[in-house]
Amino acid sequence: MNDYKNEDPRPSRLSAITVPLRISVLFMVICGIIYPLVSTGAAQLLFPGQAAGSLIKDQTGQVVGSELIGQSFKDPKWFQGRVSSIEYNAAGSGSNNFGPSNPALIERTAASIEAWKQQNPDVPVSELPIALITNSGSGLDPHITPQSARVQIARISKLTGEPADVLKQLVEKHTEGRDLGVFGDERVNVLKLNLALAVLLGV
Repeated sequence: MNDYKNEDPRPSRLSAITVPLRISVLFMVICGIIYPLVSTGAAQLLFPGQAAGSLIKDQTGQVVGSELIGQSFKDPKWFQGRVSSIEYNAAGSGSNNFGPSNPALIERTAASIEAWKQQNPDVPVSELPIALITNSGSGLDPHITPQSARVQIARISKLTGEPADVLKQLVEKHTEGRDLGVFGDERVNVLKLNLALAVLLGV
């Protein structure tokens, strides 16, 4: 006679509830607490500047912006960045996905070209880089091409009194190369360039 009791191989109702619950809590702790703490700590240790937002400070140590987000410079004595349909508002990045025949795009581009003519009479429109009158995909691009900076030198030299050669050297000094020497294009961070210009002007 078999002395062993027959056991029901099916899990109990309590087990069917508690096992998934324990697994869910475990993964919430790992993914929601431990992993963020470890990754944040590693980032702060290995890349403190980037982890803090790639912030840029002026001569006094005051935070004036981020390397990753562009700014508007309304005064024509400063280097201008790309067009931003969102005014560089990082709370809602993006740009209008207008086609080339869209009336709003044509009107905005024509206005940008007209503004260029008024502020830069010494530089013909034929030499105007398209990057200065087009929006980036995010509307937050902090960079312009080196040529986009160079074509602004005549205007800035006239308004500030700084020699064009000095401003050209300033642009060259702040031209960043390709990533790893291969990826992307040469670029100039507009905020960094204007901070250097401010030092040059003593303002």
